[in-house]
Amino acid sequence: MTTHAPTASPTDDSLIEYPCQFPIKVMGANIVGFTAAMIEVACSFDPTFDTASVELRESKGGKFLGVTLNVRATSRAQLDDIYRALT
Repeated sequence: MTTHAPTASPTDDSLIEYPCQFPIKVMGANIVGFTAAMIEVACSFDPTFDTASVELRESKGGKFLGVTLNVRATSRAQLDDIYRALT
């Protein structure tokens, strides 16, 4: 007789309870269009994305820009897809 271990669901290994607001931090060159491109990605995965929630932080020398996108996460798969799109 063969026994199989129960298959874990994708949410079993996550400490996040969905849905929730989830901050995603992105670093990139401080160039025209970078922030708009990051917002476009966020909006494509979260139709309720609030552009007013975007946080910006320049590097000390101003060459780089940190962008925090507060998305409404509905699943781990969605977050994985957002990270893939941003990279």
